[in-house]
Amino acid sequence: MKKSIYYLVLMLFLLMGSATIKNAVADNPPPPPGGHGTSGNQAPAGAPIDGGLGILLAMGAVYGGIKLYQARKEKQKKVMQELS
Repeated sequence: MKKSIYYLVLMLFLLMGSATIKNAVADNPPPPPGGHGTSGNQAPAGAPIDGGLGILLAMGAVYGGIKLYQARKEKQKKVMQELS
């Protein structure tokens, strides 16, 4: 039980850290001096990483949950076989 709480707290810290890093790093840089981007010659937009990152995190959580469920089920099956 302590191990699962440890992993949960670790995952929460990692998720909070990634959210603050995303806010600090994902901003578009300022345009270079000389008026670049003010007329038809626009600077390219930054690539959005929010949607893909969220999908990957959700898929990882689902995969981890499935693996945890399977491991718990195998452990319970092994205990039941030892009792029989």
